[in-house]
Amino acid sequence: MTERPVHEPTAQHPITVTPTVGHVVVRVGGTVVADTQSALTLQESTYPAVQYIPLADVDQTHLTRSDTTTYCPYKGEAGYLTFTGPDGVQPDLIWFYEHPYPAVAPIAGHVAFYPDRAHITVTGE
Repeated sequence: MTERPVHEPTAQHPITVTPTVGHVVVRVGGTVVADTQSALTLQESTYPAVQYIPLADVDQTHLTRSDTTTYCPYKGEAGYLTFTGPDGVQPDLIWFYEHPYPAVAPIAGHVAFYPDRAHITVTGE
């Protein structure tokens, strides 16, 4: 098995994880899938900020774990969840890092949604 690279955030590729100021609601179609005031905002380099929602604040009745995995040298191995709701199936809509690398350790126990496939609102910022 090939050794995977592990990168630490740097000034050239910064990563921050901070508590989100505000209330985050995630909808897929007409279904509220997540509702929290405990989200984390992960900002990685010049990429758009990502809301990581505590799994405890996600309605898991519509979710099943998929076999998909991906690897990020800054965060670790990601797993995926498929959403099945009244509007159909959204394969691999949600990703998570079960054992994130130390630089992003706070995102353990949190999930993120693809913003082009779910409606994510943050109010009270």
